[in-house]
Amino acid sequence: MAKKKVRQASSYLPRKKRVHRSTFMLTDEENSAIEQYLKKYKIKNKSKFMREAVLRTVMERLLDDYPTLFDKKDLDDLIV
Repeated sequence: MAKKKVRQASSYLPRKKRVHRSTFMLTDEENSAIEQYLKKYKIKNKSKFMREAVLRTVMERLLDDYPTLFDKKDLDDLIV
């Protein structure tokens, strides 16, 4: 009899229950593109993939918009 794999939870991050549902609609073309991507990269958990993709975009934007002492244009001029 084969042993079951035991998934260990991270010791420093408590697991939180997801209680907020978000839904959105896709066109046939959008859905097809996503399904092809999932199949090509052998992604089995579509919900996890979508959640991580959305949160990655949100976090990148929040980090880019983080207030700084100088304007972005001034900082860009400083970088050579």
